[in-house]
Amino acid sequence: MESSGLRRVDLLNPLCILLLGAIGVLFIYSAQFSNGGDDWKKQLVWITLGSGVYIIIASINYKIFLEYAHLIYAAGIIGLLCATKLSPISVEMMGARRWVDIGLTTVQPTEGAKIGTLIMAASILARSEIGTIRDSLIVLIKVACVFLFPMLLIFMQPDLGSSLVFPPMIFALLYISRLSAKFFLSAFALFAVAVTAIGIDIYGYSQHLERNREAGRINNSIAVVESYESILPFHNYQRNRILTFVAPDVVDPQGTGASWNAKQAKISAATGGVTGKGLFAGTQAQLGYLPQAVAHNDFIFSVIAEETGFFGSVFVVGLFCLVVANSIRIAGLAKDRFGMQLAIGVSVLFLVHFFINIGMTIGITPITGLPLPFLSYGGSFVLSCFILQGLVQSVYRYRKDYT
Repeated sequence: MESSGLRRVDLLNPLCILLLGAIGVLFIYSAQFSNGGDDWKKQLVWITLGSGVYIIIASINYKIFLEYAHLIYAAGIIGLLCATKLSPISVEMMGARRWVDIGLTTVQPTEGAKIGTLIMAASILARSEIGTIRDSLIVLIKVACVFLFPMLLIFMQPDLGSSLVFPPMIFALLYISRLSAKFFLSAFALFAVAVTAIGIDIYGYSQHLERNREAGRINNSIAVVESYESILPFHNYQRNRILTFVAPDVVDPQGTGASWNAKQAKISAATGGVTGKGLFAGTQAQLGYLPQAVAHNDFIFSVIAEETGFFGSVFVVGLFCLVVANSIRIAGLAKDRFGMQLAIGVSVLFLVHFFINIGMTIGITPITGLPLPFLSYGGSFVLSCFILQGLVQSVYRYRKDYT
């Protein structure tokens, strides 16, 4: 066994992360090149701070987070409550309350809640004895409560995209915990019921749009659509995003409204060709077809694909694949359940962000607003990504090794 004074360090993930961060800063600058935006400078600051936080988290034995899981989870929930209408420090932007004013800047408590929820769920599964049906039921109820509370608060902000990362994470954690197959299938069945309910709601909304259009009460932009009554707490813009994916002609017949961003993102990715148009030469972002408000965050991959083409896109995707695959490898190296749960949970979170963000760029997933780790602009998200990867590094460094 290695000397306790000589801690092992995994170099692959931090090297890939720093490279992704540098690429992100470069293309945030490119996305705002035509209008002189300076968000790339702020992103550079966040990446620098994130690197320091990464080193700190990686230097702490991850077992400490097992002891303080309840406090970390509670801090995440308090943060979400601070973003509600009842909080004097909540900030509303673009019709959503997802931010908290802390004086120097605003932060998104959703990102902290993801971390706290992962640590809490991992601690429950690591401490629980899972064998009998009764044991499995108790664990399932505990984990479900841990996930559902923050999911509900995030969904009510409203932030459909961020709430979508929780179901894959919980299924992955339950799967590797060897939960009774019956209860694992039960959890999946509940998820299927929820998806079905959403599908019924979206179908009803599409029929509502058609009726209003036939009656001449709405135009192509559906700006004056009558309120749609539903028991689900969806906002119409969230329904529009889903309909833009499954039935764009219903929500935006002329392609100038709700489906505009999705179409321009696909044009950006498709026109990049093999080698791209060149740095700062992408027409979609530079000429404003891909709106400046989203080009440097939600649709940063579109900018990369247009300016670097197939080769650049494959390079970025390859870096993400290396990070996720290596995190899964580290989970396999962990000699305890808590370390394995943390590393798998982080891997799934990154995989969901990666798949949904790039998927909405090329048109295989709905527009949800999920950012791309280390590339999309955003301080809270960047810091949370560094913290999560710091946890993986901690698992690697402090794992038990009896060989």
